[in-house]
Amino acid sequence: MKDALISTKLFIPSCPPNAVSRLHLIERLNKGLHRKLTLISASAGCGKTTLASEWLSQCGRPAAWLSLDKEDCDPKRFITYLIAALQTIKEKTGDQLMKLLQTPQSPSTEFLLTSLLHDIGKMESPFLLVLDDYHLVAAGSVNQILLFLLTHLPSNMHVVLLTREDPPFPLARLRARDHVTELRGSDLRFTKNESFQFFADAMDIDLSLEESALLESRTEGWIAGMQLAAISLRDAENKTDFINSFTGTHSFIFDYLVEEVWQQLPESMQHFLLRTSILERFCASLCDAVLDARTFFPNEKCSEEMLQQMTRLNLFVIPLDDEKCWYRYHHLFADLLRKKFAAAKGAEAEQSCLHKRASIWFEQHDLELEAFQHAAAANDIERASRLMDGGGMPLHFRGAVTPVLNWLESLPAAVLVERPALMVAHASALLFISQLTGIEKKLQVAEAALLDAEQNAANRNLLGHIAVIRATAAVSLHQAETIVHQSEQALRYLRPDNVPVRTAASWTLGYAYQLQGKRLAASRAYTEAISSSKKLGHSMITLMATIGLGNVQESEMLLEPAARTYQNALELAGQPSLPAACEAHLGLARIFYEWNDVNTSIQHGKRGAQLARQVENSDRAAACELFLIQLQLTGGDTIGASARLAELEQIARQEQYDKLQPAIVALRGRILLLHGELPAALQLADSIDHSLLQARVSLASGDTHTALKTLTAWRRYVVENEWQDEQLKAEILQSLIFHARGEQKQALQTLKHALRIAEPHGFVRLFLDEGLPIVNLLAEAAAQGLLTPYGQRLLLLGRAEQRTSENSGAKAVPLPDPLTAREVEVLQLIAKGLSNRQICDRLFLALSTVKGYNRNIFDKLHVQRRTEAVARARDLGLM
Repeated sequence: MKDALISTKLFIPSCPPNAVSRLHLIERLNKGLHRKLTLISASAGCGKTTLASEWLSQCGRPAAWLSLDKEDCDPKRFITYLIAALQTIKEKTGDQLMKLLQTPQSPSTEFLLTSLLHDIGKMESPFLLVLDDYHLVAAGSVNQILLFLLTHLPSNMHVVLLTREDPPFPLARLRARDHVTELRGSDLRFTKNESFQFFADAMDIDLSLEESALLESRTEGWIAGMQLAAISLRDAENKTDFINSFTGTHSFIFDYLVEEVWQQLPESMQHFLLRTSILERFCASLCDAVLDARTFFPNEKCSEEMLQQMTRLNLFVIPLDDEKCWYRYHHLFADLLRKKFAAAKGAEAEQSCLHKRASIWFEQHDLELEAFQHAAAANDIERASRLMDGGGMPLHFRGAVTPVLNWLESLPAAVLVERPALMVAHASALLFISQLTGIEKKLQVAEAALLDAEQNAANRNLLGHIAVIRATAAVSLHQAETIVHQSEQALRYLRPDNVPVRTAASWTLGYAYQLQGKRLAASRAYTEAISSSKKLGHSMITLMATIGLGNVQESEMLLEPAARTYQNALELAGQPSLPAACEAHLGLARIFYEWNDVNTSIQHGKRGAQLARQVENSDRAAACELFLIQLQLTGGDTIGASARLAELEQIARQEQYDKLQPAIVALRGRILLLHGELPAALQLADSIDHSLLQARVSLASGDTHTALKTLTAWRRYVVENEWQDEQLKAEILQSLIFHARGEQKQALQTLKHALRIAEPHGFVRLFLDEGLPIVNLLAEAAAQGLLTPYGQRLLLLGRAEQRTSENSGAKAVPLPDPLTAREVEVLQLIAKGLSNRQICDRLFLALSTVKGYNRNIFDKLHVQRRTEAVARARDLGLM
């Protein structure tokens, strides 16, 4: 995307020479600088941009300017230009984010904006951000971005919107909170005195006060209309007759005046205007290329002279930079030119030729997005396809997903069917924005066409692309078999020199092996992906494969190497971290928890949860929440942990987080056993294939025979698969089962073996989480002189935790600040599942009053959620 930035979009337009100063409006704008937003909303040609330019030159604050066009509605492209605009004030602002935006798998929009606001907050002096032509991008994602910025706006930043239409966000709320200054079309209307000054100074036309007032009245102070009138007046034979005959609505005035202006222009200029109207912005060199200057300017003239002449005539040519190298036409004037050109004979074929020339020029100047757009407008499918591919890095990976999708979706179905590469590109672009619906159908159509075609290297390579897309789509769904099949197929079909896609396939294959428990194969695939991606500079694949390698090391009980790998992943994620780094934080949280460094574990767990919430279409946020619930349970808050787990269970069912179900069920079973709810625990264990939980519940119920049988079978299975972490868990639980059966020799032998395996890696919580039974067994081993210093440390820690647990288990005392009768009534309705609005209706209370009762209840019970409040109240006997 960086190579496609158009610097002219970032230039603050200069005030026209002899422009009429609008001091009363500038005073209003200055008085509103303490607010968050200035909104200048008016129809085209009302002078919004000119007023803003004058204001910025006088307000005394630095300003960042961004001229928007319809392609900027893509969130990634918009944020890229937003950062570039801010960098015109302070270099390197958002540099880290700009790098992230260049990666194919960029982080979520919320993450990018949060990080950008953090960088903005570091900017020393107050400044303005001006978004010109906001109406072109106001719908959809960009509007959500602006709302997020306004909601969390740092005090040093003031946003200015120049737009033809009111933005689709709650202006009423901004007005009520005094957060917005507004100027409308009626405010921008020129007064009689300003109109007189405009005609005299800016347009150099001698009018009386009465004549000026008449034109001002008939144009309703519309500056574009007055400018058009002034141009026509220059060559009018009878000035008075022209002014007296000048009537009509804005639309009529515009059509009439443009026709008057148009008819007075030389034919060569008309020809130039029509053909350059296909360009959103232009410079002399580009115009020369589009027009074929050698043919168009036979007398050695050039576009530079034509642009200078048009500028002198005030012919709606707007400079876009200080050097007056780049220009654009006034929007209304451009619309008229395009309308006239489209109506000309043979226009379609000529326009196609002009667009193709423009595409060639933009490509030669490394502006690939514009080159692609003009190739698409020329209906040159082959050229547009090549430019879209981007020489191995497709345009939609560089922030141009919206124009790419718009073009692909505009093509007839028959064209896509005939060109499987376009169908695959369409599927890839949809996958890039996480729109999985419809992808498989497109891949099937492309695949069928390729299988019927000649099996050459290019077609086989495209089949490899199809397989990688399928494998990547399956990663988010944790579908191991699908990932393996598609990844292996991709590696068979892809060209050996197609290293970027082959590297992606290695990563997806590693993830599938990890899901299947094939840890050695997963480690090899991740290592290969890391090596290749580092050579390519593909930071995202390097990060994801490094995290995967850490997962494998952790499961192999290599806690120290895994911690180093996770830390390396965090360094790769940079600052601010990519959301994908949530998995590294979660891995470190698990490791530090196992080492009994709970405070560090909590820090990593919370940071992981923050990042995970920014990952879309993923169960990672739920995984982090599950771990934090486990920490809460370890801290002794069984009620709060149970309430949070109930919420998570509901979310996991709704979102179909099947991968998390075994861990969720295991934690629920542990809570039930802590509460002594054995029947419920037995029912839960019977509902799922979870050997450790089933053995644990059988042990708690006194059925040691079933417990030992279940665990022996499970231990045999994990030993065969070389799952060392599961083997250790099984041996610890098996030692407790032997102890409960009175088979002390087997219990101590099994415990001693488990301690020998665990000691080199520093496991602590795996033992202590077994509670009093493991403390008693460790004490017996100590009495027989069987414990090493490592085992003795575990015994000391376990005894200390048991004393803490006994002290905290004292009978609950009454609340220092008891609930009122009304608060108990509200709490009872909460327990019945009523919403705040339903409680309002039941008790005839205002919504704010009910929310106030909620806050009081939560504070008195020391909870944060409705479910926790109900559980706590029941435990205290309040309900």
